[in-house]
Amino acid sequence: MSLSQRLQLRQTQALVMTPQLLQAIKLLQLSHLDLTAYVENELERNPLLERDSGEEKAPNAERDPTEVQASAEPSAPGDWISDEFETSRAALENKLGTDLESVFPDEPGANGSEASLRPHSEWSAVGAGGRDDDGYNFEAFIAAEPTLADHLAEQLVLATRDPAERLIGRHLLDLVNEAGYLAGDPVDVADKLGAPVEKIERVLALLQTFSPSGVCARNLAECLAIQLKERDRFDPAMQALVAHLDLLAKRDLAALRRHCGVGDEDLVDMIGEIRRLDPKPGLKFGSTVVQPVIPDVFVRQGGGGTWLVELNSDTLPKVLVNQSYYTQVAGSARKEAEKSYLGDCLQSAAWLVRALDQRAKTILKVATEIVRQQDAFLNEGVEQLRPLNLKTVAEAIGMHESTVSRVTANKTMATPRGSFELKFFFTSAIAAADGGESRSAAAVRHRIKQLIDAESATGILSDDTIVEKLRASGIDIARRTVAKYREAMRIPSSVQRRRDKQMRSASS
Repeated sequence: MSLSQRLQLRQTQALVMTPQLLQAIKLLQLSHLDLTAYVENELERNPLLERDSGEEKAPNAERDPTEVQASAEPSAPGDWISDEFETSRAALENKLGTDLESVFPDEPGANGSEASLRPHSEWSAVGAGGRDDDGYNFEAFIAAEPTLADHLAEQLVLATRDPAERLIGRHLLDLVNEAGYLAGDPVDVADKLGAPVEKIERVLALLQTFSPSGVCARNLAECLAIQLKERDRFDPAMQALVAHLDLLAKRDLAALRRHCGVGDEDLVDMIGEIRRLDPKPGLKFGSTVVQPVIPDVFVRQGGGGTWLVELNSDTLPKVLVNQSYYTQVAGSARKEAEKSYLGDCLQSAAWLVRALDQRAKTILKVATEIVRQQDAFLNEGVEQLRPLNLKTVAEAIGMHESTVSRVTANKTMATPRGSFELKFFFTSAIAAADGGESRSAAAVRHRIKQLIDAESATGILSDDTIVEKLRASGIDIARRTVAKYREAMRIPSSVQRRRDKQMRSASS
């Protein structure tokens, strides 16, 4: 067999992952926060991209539920400055006999900058009639909430005058977490500061006398012990109870009675006193502000039992290509490198605008199909949540399953029943016992929680009993599945629930 070389023409079809296609795929799965950061980077990198300020719609104008907030129309620079404002500015300068920029020389944006031309500047908020309540900032007069570190540092200054103890105390306070617990080891602190461990322990004991009671403890048992000592209730029986908190968590009252050497009535009183203590004393100071979830899609009820799906325009970046600037700069470009750079910037900017527009349309299309599939949930509640998978939605809208998966990642939908991630609506199916319509896993979990919440102290339901009740209602489910759903909802076993209810009934 001889080897030879030859030329051959062949025509084939292949999917090429271009950089633009990779960018569009990446944008699909980004949350609105990550998307905003990505667009900000593109605005800084690409001189032909600019924000689309847009124009405010009239108050009586109706919003189109399927409106997509992405635009590729260029706008001339400076269009947002109104002629009416320029006229009123000139009239005011003539009346005062001076230039407004000379009156406010330190204002940012003086000398014709953008900020000096804005019609609503900060100094114009106060008129001749007094303070304008709409522009009055009450937050400027609200005192900042003291943090736990500041509160403990103030007490340290008053507790000791020794510079060495203050240095050790400040280092220990830096190791206190937001719950009030000491996250470090005194031995490691002694090695790092070059001080005796006994001195570190002495300073730590001083810090543990600070308010709130129980702060600077190394574990939960020590935190509770500090609070009980201040109340003069840390007797031998209480010491034994604090030393066996694991048995208290398991509701093992018989073992606790043996270790504490007390009767049922005294044990119930001791447990009630433990419950009145604060396990996380540091949370009283400087708690973290909870940021609300901003939905990507709004769902509201329309006429005739229909549901309207609308994109949240606040989560959609609005950018456009500045064609006029490109024409101006491209006309003065002489070198090939400059022309190539401008061409790449124009192509990248135009592709980004189209990708954002396509992303918004795809999210709206997927969300609309999800609402159509889960309309029973919106009308009646979680018990009517239907089994749904990515393939069903992808076939309905003519897209690939991977595209639907990327769209539903990191996206939230606001409905009259609350805000849910789009992934929430995709649940596995649980077969029906009588061969009827299958149930979703979320609906079955909700039904299990309802059964457990309705049980009495003398009628605790075991997993086998729950299986029997579910099968009686037409849900074919295994015992291990019930146990898995119960543990996922952090519901204890029937033995622990029985002990807990007995303890509550005894304390009441």
